[in-house]
Amino acid sequence: MDDLVFLFDVDNTLLDNDAVQEDLRLHLLKTFGEAAERRYWAIFEQLRNELGYADYLGALERYRVEDLHDPRLLRVSSWLVDYPFADRLYPGALEVVGHVRQWGRPVVLSDGDAVFQPRKIERSGLWKAFDDDILIYIHKEEELSDVERLYPARRYVLIDDKLRILAAVKAIWGDRVATVFPRQGHYAIDPKAISTYPPADIQVERIGDLVGLDRGAFATS
Repeated sequence: MDDLVFLFDVDNTLLDNDAVQEDLRLHLLKTFGEAAERRYWAIFEQLRNELGYADYLGALERYRVEDLHDPRLLRVSSWLVDYPFADRLYPGALEVVGHVRQWGRPVVLSDGDAVFQPRKIERSGLWKAFDDDILIYIHKEEELSDVERLYPARRYVLIDDKLRILAAVKAIWGDRVATVFPRQGHYAIDPKAISTYPPADIQVERIGDLVGLDRGAFATS
């Protein structure tokens, strides 16, 4: 059993996923036009509501079924899987992982599909930075017993850009977890979310700010 395990979200916590989405939007717009770009994101949101996580390749496959006669669609999958995700890591993201390792084990705790999300983590360099300690679920806040089974610890630190997730985990683990809220990405600045959920134990403006904190900052009692 570890004394302390640091659980890191990926999208908009370590990696600027909003920027990735914007790059994809521009690529679709340039390659296929405005109507196709809008249709892809409509399918994407529909599929996210159905599955509970973002499925970029699944949305592309569903779009392909609608338009089998445009061979250019086949190239979008290559654009996605070959995207230079390492260029979209937030400044200081890898330094934070190394910084907290002196006190405990850093682990990725992400939502996502079983193909594109692992590819994103691999291509960004996070898989190597976390020494293969990678967890990807559909609804991670519902899998805490599995997290405890795989990475038993006396205490946890959860770093996530979604107050909803932080609040849900805090409600289950209580003082065993310190919640950290980096205010990055569109979820983190959503006024409705900020007013709906309680504040995290620690709030920082950027993930890189965690390098300035010592172990005592993550005390849970």
